[in-house]
Amino acid sequence: MSARLEQIATLDGHLDRVWKVAWNPSGTLLASCGGDRAVRIWGREGDRWVVKSLLEGQHTRTVRSVAWSPCGTKLASASFDATVCIWKKGQEDFELATALEGHENEVKSVSWSSSGALLATCSRDKTVWIWEVSDDDDEYNCEAVLTDHAQDVKSVRWHPQLEILASSGYDDTIKFYKGDDDGDWYCFDSLSGHQSTVWAIQFDSTGNRLASCSDDKTVKIWQVYQPEKSEPKWKQIHNLPGHHERTIFDIDWCHVTGLIATRG
Repeated sequence: MSARLEQIATLDGHLDRVWKVAWNPSGTLLASCGGDRAVRIWGREGDRWVVKSLLEGQHTRTVRSVAWSPCGTKLASASFDATVCIWKKGQEDFELATALEGHENEVKSVSWSSSGALLATCSRDKTVWIWEVSDDDDEYNCEAVLTDHAQDVKSVRWHPQLEILASSGYDDTIKFYKGDDDGDWYCFDSLSGHQSTVWAIQFDSTGNRLASCSDDKTVKIWQVYQPEKSEPKWKQIHNLPGHHERTIFDIDWCHVTGLIATRG
């Protein structure tokens, strides 16, 4: 399968490095964040892409990651200032709903579960936090603090259908978590295949495969297997070296075309 990408626009506005971009669920808005401590939400007007909303004044350091809720009315932003802000669409613009505190150091990634009932964050403090979104939609309670990584945690991603969470980090591993019958979260699998920091991970549309990218310049594809009477196990099925000459910092798996995009 071959594909050709054509540039259709260049979006200028950030005053420093752009760290992350994310489409809203309908594909009509694009959120971006960066070293200027701001989040910009872009929309199309005719043939031009313009800033529809500028979210600033809350984060005091680089904004490292942004993620849309499944309903598309909320946006989470994670910052090096150790906080996560939840922005909610008001009648005219996005407004700050709440700021989540608890991490002791830079927050590197944020991700919503498919139901929107859970939010995951990870940090340089070596922890993964799971937040429960209460019924009134503006209360976020810490449900679990997971300490399975030995070093900086770089990325968190929820399974597209199940309440299963994956994380990756500076300790070269990928870990999977789920809750038990009592509601306690635990790590049920840990993958060691990369030779250096695993910067990012992403599930395919089914949740049966996971792509990872690393400082070791490779992309790896993992697949889940379900043994009888035991926990699901993930195994490496593909190793894709030689396409990047330096670190691969980010990866995404299109749930429409099945294509994987990487950024080095």
